[in-house]
Order: sequence, then C-alpha cells, then structure tokens
Amino acid sequence: MESAIIIVHVVMAIGIIGLVLIQQGKGADAGASFGGGASQTVFGASGSGNFLTKTTGMLAVAFFVTSFALAVIAKNKAEEVSTIGLPTVAAPTETVDTPAPAPTGDLPTGN
Repeated sequence: MESAIIIVHVVMAIGIIGLVLIQQGKGADAGASFGGGASQTVFGASGSGNFLTKTTGMLAVAFFVTSFALAVIAKNKAEEVSTIGLPTVAAPTETVDTPAPAPTGDLPTGN
C-alpha cells in the first residue's frame, strides 16, 4: 500500500511541475492583446488558464492528501518500532576521576 501511494505521489509531483511550466504568466496576456499568439494556442483563443488552473489545483490537493497519508504511515511505523521492545542504548554513566595519590619518598627540592 505504501509503495502505491509513493508512486502516485511522485507521478502527481511530476504532473504539477509540468502543468506549472506549461502555464503562461500574467505578463503574456499583454502580447496576446495585440494579436500575437492567440491563433497558436492549443486551447483556443479563450486561453488555457481556466483548464490548467483547475487541473493544477486538483493535482495540488491530491498531492497534499498523499503527503498526509505518507506522514500517517511513517508515524504508525515509528510507533510499531517503539512498541516492539527493541533494546535501547543505555546512557553512559558519569565517572568521577579521583586525583592520583601524591608520590612519597625523596623528591628533589628547589634549593
């Protein structure tokens, strides 16, 4: 189930990228008003903004749904791992270093 959601997620991401790259910016409408490009559009003189905008919105909503589903699956897997009872690494105990005893015997003096 998870691999199917990942495949759909990736396909939707590629689709969103493609749709965004196909769409014209708002500045492109100024050139079309002087007669340039309107006859060369695939979607007719009315433009493709409405169709592409709605399609991009639907893909974006589906992308967020699959993102949420993948997050829930990851959360459930993390809970399963924590309830299995895997051993955890114990924190090291802090040791207190005691100073070495002073040497006894003949020590050279500074005279």
